[in-house]
Amino acid sequence: MKCPFCAHIDDKVIDSREGRGGDTIRRRRECLKCSRRFTTYERIDEIPYMVIKKDGRRERFERQKILQGLLKACEKRPVATPKLEEIVDEIEGVVHEASERELTTT
Repeated sequence: MKCPFCAHIDDKVIDSREGRGGDTIRRRRECLKCSRRFTTYERIDEIPYMVIKKDGRRERFERQKILQGLLKACEKRPVATPKLEEIVDEIEGVVHEASERELTTT
């Protein structure tokens, strides 16, 4: 890992911890040249989920699009935004549990 302060390549890991949700690793590092400490985060690059639209087009699954649709649908209803975010979390969980990487909109 390249030190952000002196650009030296060698460092040592002082501490490693699992990040929130268990999908990242936080590492505290110390440069062996300048002795300054810095933090790095590691996460797995996932293959994106694709949504097959009614007309056959494929788009990346976007959490924000679902939230925007729910906000629009509930704008004149007494539904709190945190509740809508919970719904989006549930939808996203179902998508991530699916064995297929391509999902249809219907």
